[in-house]
Amino acid sequence: MFERPQAGERALIVQLDFGQGDLADQIEEVRLLAESAGAVVCGEIGGKRRSPDPKTFVGKGKVHEIAAMLAAVQADLAIFNHELSPAQERNLERELQCRVIDRTSLILDIFALRAQSADGKLQVELAQLEHLSTRLVRGWTHLERQRGGIGLRGPGEKQLETDRRLLGNRVKLLKERLAKLSRQRGVQRKARTQGDVLNVSLVGYTNAGKSTLFNGLTHAGVYAANQLFATLDTTSRQLWLGDAGHVVASDTVGFIRDLPHSLVAAFEATLEATAQADLLLHVVDCASPAREEQMHEVNKVLAEIGAASVPQVVVWNKIDLTGVAPAIERDEYGRIARVRTSAKLGHGLDLLRAALAEYALDKKAGRVSVQALAQANPAVANPDFQPETPRYP
Repeated sequence: MFERPQAGERALIVQLDFGQGDLADQIEEVRLLAESAGAVVCGEIGGKRRSPDPKTFVGKGKVHEIAAMLAAVQADLAIFNHELSPAQERNLERELQCRVIDRTSLILDIFALRAQSADGKLQVELAQLEHLSTRLVRGWTHLERQRGGIGLRGPGEKQLETDRRLLGNRVKLLKERLAKLSRQRGVQRKARTQGDVLNVSLVGYTNAGKSTLFNGLTHAGVYAANQLFATLDTTSRQLWLGDAGHVVASDTVGFIRDLPHSLVAAFEATLEATAQADLLLHVVDCASPAREEQMHEVNKVLAEIGAASVPQVVVWNKIDLTGVAPAIERDEYGRIARVRTSAKLGHGLDLLRAALAEYALDKKAGRVSVQALAQANPAVANPDFQPETPRYP
């Protein structure tokens, strides 16, 4: 089990408003991200801009304001809930005289903290190295010697080239190891899913309750906590459903808005299990005011990894926070569209098992096709689909 840092760094969060409209949700999300990384959030600072400043992202006046706030709250770190270029990050650190990280670096740090399996650690290292590769140029003080002059002549550009070559070699080695692990997992997955066994993957926004739901269904005992990215490594278990036989269920890493492309690419080997599933349980925190946006972000990532055509059943989770009763909701054709559950309290899990059993029996009978299920769920075929929010009493 991973260990969180004993003494968290004091962090100041910077969030600018570019007219996106959901500023409060974004601030709350980055606060949870920072706390998941072990930071102590001691302040937040915002502002409005039409577009980012090319040099410092926030502009000269805002830089002075951030510097004053950092001194006032005695923060060690400035976390920008945006993607900074290497030059912007370097300029901000020079002006603020403290470490500056952006959203991508923060998420990578959490992933490094959570990774437990061998392939999970390899995937995180690959993503970190590819992110670092964009920050090598003039990133280290000893490289300033490339300007030349007495006492300044030396490695210079040669050192930078050496660093790039070593980093490139390591990236190549990691990709080869991950490809080998991917082939091994493919053989294992084929052995598990021979015949008419239904292969189900749980997907959803981070902290939607996937691992708690997975434990409730399979009694697997995987780590579950009220933290972002509590689950990083994929876990698969068999689930017995009576007459429907066995179902293979897999718990996967959660998604998040603006998920770094380097992470999606690095975790392709893990996420391929999702793309090859027969059915996706799209777990949604129905108590979140941003649930529609979160569903949209999940469907975007699913499309990116080649899982857009996999049929979905939406699991409307955390109904204990909304007062809604457990139920199976069907469309006008009688097909299962949504199951309402509370994984924490165990409410509705029997209904979810019944829904899975129905799909498993249909697969064995050969009555369900991907095309038919896609018609039942427009989000499968169109990641931009925005579902209508049910209005419960």
